[in-house]
Amino acid sequence: MSTTTNPRTDTSAAVDPITFEVIRNRLSAITEEQAITLKAVSGSPVVTDATDFNVGTYLSDGEIVTMGPQVLFHSGSMANVVRNIVADCSDNPGINEGDMFILNNPYKGALHQQDVSIVAPVFYHGDRVAWVGCCAHQIDMGGLNFGSWGIGATLVQQEAVLMSGVRIVESGGIRDDIWNMVLGMTRMPLAVGLDLKAMVAANNVASMRLIELFDRYSLDVVQNVMHLDIKHSEEQLRDQLRLLPDGVYRGLDYIEHDGHTNKLYDLRVEVRKTGDRLVFDFTGTSEQAPGFINCTWAGMLAGVFAAILPTLAPTLRWNEGLLRVIEIEAPESIVCNASFPAPVSAATISTTWVVTNIVVQALSRLAATSSDTLADATAVTKGSMSAFVINGANRDGSPYGNFLLDSTAGGGGAYNDHDGLNGSGDFCVPRPAITNVESHEAAGPILFLYRSIIADTGGPGRQRGGATMGLAITPHDTDSLHGMIVGHGVEVPNSVGLFGGLEGSCNRNAKLHGDGKSPVGRIFGIEDLDHWPGRTVSFGAKPGFFDIGHGDVIAYSFQGGGGFGDPLDREPQRVAADVGNGYVSTDGAHNNYGVVLIDGSIDASATEARRNQLRADRVVGAEHTDDVTVPRDAQWLTPDVFQTDSGVYTRAGAYLGAPNSWVEGTIRRVVSAQEHGPYIALHENLELREYLCPLSGRLLWSAVSRIGAPDLIPVELR
Repeated sequence: MSTTTNPRTDTSAAVDPITFEVIRNRLSAITEEQAITLKAVSGSPVVTDATDFNVGTYLSDGEIVTMGPQVLFHSGSMANVVRNIVADCSDNPGINEGDMFILNNPYKGALHQQDVSIVAPVFYHGDRVAWVGCCAHQIDMGGLNFGSWGIGATLVQQEAVLMSGVRIVESGGIRDDIWNMVLGMTRMPLAVGLDLKAMVAANNVASMRLIELFDRYSLDVVQNVMHLDIKHSEEQLRDQLRLLPDGVYRGLDYIEHDGHTNKLYDLRVEVRKTGDRLVFDFTGTSEQAPGFINCTWAGMLAGVFAAILPTLAPTLRWNEGLLRVIEIEAPESIVCNASFPAPVSAATISTTWVVTNIVVQALSRLAATSSDTLADATAVTKGSMSAFVINGANRDGSPYGNFLLDSTAGGGGAYNDHDGLNGSGDFCVPRPAITNVESHEAAGPILFLYRSIIADTGGPGRQRGGATMGLAITPHDTDSLHGMIVGHGVEVPNSVGLFGGLEGSCNRNAKLHGDGKSPVGRIFGIEDLDHWPGRTVSFGAKPGFFDIGHGDVIAYSFQGGGGFGDPLDREPQRVAADVGNGYVSTDGAHNNYGVVLIDGSIDASATEARRNQLRADRVVGAEHTDDVTVPRDAQWLTPDVFQTDSGVYTRAGAYLGAPNSWVEGTIRRVVSAQEHGPYIALHENLELREYLCPLSGRLLWSAVSRIGAPDLIPVELR
């Protein structure tokens, strides 16, 4: 049988508009059916409840045709997986009809070793014409630690088994030798085996549906639609970029603790927009870490892709066409472009995550330069991920292991015209979900004491960042369990606000040591943690493994969303409503919003006086001035700063200086973490900076900065 590819780059087969729409929507339906099949067969709550997976269809060379709305990171990485398998396996062992290949090597396209891809070539009349694929996080793929989170690892080989493209299905049947090898590496063979079979089933369904589509409309017509759909997305994004001003847009964020020491790592991006092209330059990012927080090129690309889709392309078809518009420049051996054999098992929830943060910052600053795209500019949504891995003996003595993704319910970033969502899910997961408490408790020996929204965790702003969630669990019907929390953002407020909005809350991790008695009836919410009679230990970002004994409590909460705009510009009535709904405390209303409430009602005169005092504290002599008349030919750098031929000005009329040095014209002050909220904490090398209008005292933006570092110029127009 022939195994030649048929990539087809021409679009000669005629297709009318109605047929085009029917076929491209059928392609999307195939991807949806792929996802439904995967969830129906899989028994893992990571897939069925938390939707930590994605699926897609691809051209014969790996270009993305369709992708699911699950974890966006996976979509970009699976395209690389397909390309590497084509490059490495075409000659030996060959790519034949009925084959499927398994890959989890981050240096060959995967994000980290736990994200396992199974991809299948699609043949039609003997030619390889497409690919289908699935990627899903596996609860354990071997290595030093349960869950394959390689805390303490110094080499990628220590973290988990590495598969660089192995033929696991041959001529339609599973290869038992490969199957047994893969499952022999994991501590959870039943769960992982069922997930792998679910991916095989999903690929079979997608392949069958594609062939049915070829039979009905012909291969040429369907491929024509695939190519045209990709081309249309590219053209639409280019058209949109041409309407935005050329310039440089920057983003900056940090990761603390590399799994060995609490070192701070900088991640920087400079997005250069010229005409209809975007260049993402990561020069200035810290060198790769000795520990497991690094990501490879695949992880960096995945982070960029996940940021582009909802920010610049929320209404476009998500496919390869969007990637044709961008270029990435990154030195080798930096933390987001690690060189082999650097460990990378925490890549997705560490560096890849922060790559998305900084690209969202930069692209939101680009989007905000035009009234047509301002609505898509967003503060950072839950800028960190906190994964809780738990294992031990189940109630019946059988092995128990789980990967709690409840931290998905962090706070959403705010927008220009609306607040961030409370318990929103993640920016990289457009269709978020978390496991029901009852499902967690039914599946294993744990009991939830609370899982609830926490006040004062959303970043204050004219539009408030979404409030986050926290939870507490205790062992139940078992003597003890073992746990490990992996993440960042305990000492870095990664949920950066936008244009004067403040940062969302930091993560908090704590163990409350029990006295052998059940905590049930003693802990009902986060406020009860402060009254715990026993010893409380606050964990950092990466505490490693810890025991959870009878009566012990693990309590942790997540990052809220960043705010948008100066909090003093928020309508007092909305602040009062937030207090009434439990999203903001009375103290938070007073301290961050300048709103004085008495028994829940606004004291208007006291509120006006309080806000005037806060502005005066920011800038001596500041007044809440009216906006000046903005020249018609002005270009907006931010919603409160504009540029003309004579320089850069604020809405209040303050002259800030030349375009390449306008930041120097603001009033800069360094403030304590407590001034931005009760859940903000800072690494010893970080500080909070505020940049203010010299006339009005309006907060133009807030920045988390390395102590002594030069000020970042967020936007430079050309």
